[in-house]
Amino acid sequence: RKEKAVKAIKQKYQTNKLSADDIHLCLYSICDNNSFLNSDRVPIDKVLDYLSTHFSPDTIEDGYSLSIVSGEDGARLSHSHEKQYYYALQSLTLWRDITDDMFRLWCMAEEDLLSETVTYSLQDTGQGMQRVQQSPRTYKAMQQILARVQSKVSHWVGSSVIHMGDHNVPNALSFIDKYTQVPRILGPIVSCLENLERIVEEDDGIKDMVQGFGGYEKIRKDILYDFFKSAFDGSGADNFYDAGSCIDGRLTSAWNWCSQLPTKDFYLFFKLTGFTGFDGAFK
Repeated sequence: RKEKAVKAIKQKYQTNKLSADDIHLCLYSICDNNSFLNSDRVPIDKVLDYLSTHFSPDTIEDGYSLSIVSGEDGARLSHSHEKQYYYALQSLTLWRDITDDMFRLWCMAEEDLLSETVTYSLQDTGQGMQRVQQSPRTYKAMQQILARVQSKVSHWVGSSVIHMGDHNVPNALSFIDKYTQVPRILGPIVSCLENLERIVEEDDGIKDMVQGFGGYEKIRKDILYDFFKSAFDGSGADNFYDAGSCIDGRLTSAWNWCSQLPTKDFYLFFKLTGFTGFDGAFK
């Protein structure tokens, strides 16, 4: 059916200036984008839904306050429960909008990297020798995305600094690579949460163990509580320029949470639901 529709559209709209091959390329580019959004944006949408379903900015459930204090449990920010809720919400919304616009950002990044007017220099950024280059097109596109997200929320929490062309994000390609990691972070979390009930139903031994942790609903809540609190706490570096609440620092904190996952009490349930790592195929 799809191929039949593509053929019909090419026959209807091809002209001397627009060939059938060009139309074919455009249609399949749209399909590629839809497939990308289905695989990369869906985990963000689900985690946003988890946040609004399991937590409220106005109500604090006993034992599940999202408030953080700088210097405690690795946090480098201080937020009330309400402020932390909105900080996590805004960060996830920003990641979703960046993912939505990823194909345009790729185009901007390629133009910046191949620019004949903006030169680059090889510098040791602390992560090896990197091509450090200003990326005006990508930076402007990112500013537009950020402004759009800020217009959606009631008030913005944290810094609005965008790192690009410095030792944190050396160039546009590094920027793109950072944000294509978002589904790699959120995908395993969603997979674990969605499969907890299944493993309980399939194995009586696991069922008894899960009951010892208070049941799978409590385990879900505990995982989400730890993630929304500790993955958005400004951690991951020893100064506010490299981490903190800046746009890039929000992702740094999430990666820091990933690195600490094996130390969490609920890590066992990630393994039982098929978790193998944050870089690869997830079952």
